[in-house]
Amino acid sequence: MVNEVEHHNERVTHPPDRERVTGVGGWLLVLCVLLLIWGPVNVGFALSTMLVGLAIRGLPLAVVMAVRLAVTALGIAAGLALLGARSGAVFIAKVALAASALTDLWLYTSPYVPSNRPPGDALWLVAMSLAYHATWLAYLSRSARVRNTFS
Repeated sequence: MVNEVEHHNERVTHPPDRERVTGVGGWLLVLCVLLLIWGPVNVGFALSTMLVGLAIRGLPLAVVMAVRLAVTALGIAAGLALLGARSGAVFIAKVALAASALTDLWLYTSPYVPSNRPPGDALWLVAMSLAYHATWLAYLSRSARVRNTFS
């Protein structure tokens, strides 16, 4: 729906009022897709490569794998709650994003996960991960669509 206003015999078209935008769409839908599809696929590939090292690294690697699975499951729950516009969905999504950021921080800086990254890349990966998660947390906190859909 487009608002049209006439000024001095000139028709000006304005985008819809952003404060009235509701429902799961736009960037909120992108976040749901990331939580429901990209996250599980990404972790699935990562865990499949870790399986080889499980016999050598033992329990510490098994704990890492279990934590990644749990955080991914929390992300899936958050994505489903957001898609269903459930109460508490935004809180669950924020918790899932924070848990994912902390897990990434732990994984990129710990010796428990085998890695073929060149030296010095961990800092960049941590920075990119924290920026990614902070952006989505800010979106959930400031978005008119999120506010209108879940309040």
